[in-house]
Amino acid sequence: MSTLIVVDQAPYGSWAGREALDMTLSLAAFDQPAALLFTGAGVNWLRKHQAPEEIGQKSVEKNLAAAPIFGVEEILADATACQRYGLTEDNMIAGASMVADTSATLNSHQQVVFAG
Repeated sequence: MSTLIVVDQAPYGSWAGREALDMTLSLAAFDQPAALLFTGAGVNWLRKHQAPEEIGQKSVEKNLAAAPIFGVEEILADATACQRYGLTEDNMIAGASMVADTSATLNSHQQVVFAG
């Protein structure tokens, strides 16, 4: 059974996204098929070279880089949200890919969990 975790919140300012990432990594670590979809302000998780030290936080880039090691099947970004937030393939972390049809993505998984 595949699970899609949807993150629609910015990477800093709320713990909901980090908890969703932890849940995804835990599922994958126990051989449960899991994928991430970032939409809305959540696509900013995928931005390269973040500098959250100024707000007293650690970058989420390293956490996301570990996702494939844990077995996370896909890291996806809503293409419309990426355009809205100025995110392109050039300034997006490696391993993430854009999807144009989020409805199809949601329907392609047996379980969908929304962060927050």
